[in-house]
Amino acid sequence: MRPKIYLFGDSITEESFSDGGWGSSLANHFSRTGDVVLRGYSGYNTTWALKVKEKVFPPPSSDGGAGGDPLAVTVFFGANDACLPDRCSGFQHVPLEEYKHNLKAIVAFLKKQWPSTRIILITPPPIDEAGRLLHPYVENPSEQPERTNEAASKYSKECIAAAAECDVSSIDLWTKMQQFPGWKNAYLR
Repeated sequence: MRPKIYLFGDSITEESFSDGGWGSSLANHFSRTGDVVLRGYSGYNTTWALKVKEKVFPPPSSDGGAGGDPLAVTVFFGANDACLPDRCSGFQHVPLEEYKHNLKAIVAFLKKQWPSTRIILITPPPIDEAGRLLHPYVENPSEQPERTNEAASKYSKECIAAAAECDVSSIDLWTKMQQFPGWKNAYLR
């Protein structure tokens, strides 16, 4: 049985198997050694992810050992949680402390399910506010961005803190992307 890597997240994860996406790149990288399994749910936040977690992952291996445990699970939520509550996508908003609590609950579930699995939290990405106004995903009568880079920064920091408190790895995508010159045009358009 080949080891599995689960990708659990929102639309960024769901669309990761698109041509050139990060999920398809991982699948290509592990093509002969492991299976990359998509568990992406467009529009989801951490509150909704908690409600479906038991339905989207198989139960622990029946042999009682780690033989059936996945090699790794990425948890990539936060972009929707960080929507501003008073804007057009406010229904997706999750308060900052609740977001952190939800991430810790997801990690606790995964650790209980698969004790030997490596869990990796990925921060929400940065936001190109001007780009979101030019290319809105939903009707936006206020003509204000429904997400801001400032809010994404706060959620990124809480994601990193949750990972540290749970003793799991994290990827600070919010910071890493912005270190690349021209990141808005290179990554977000």
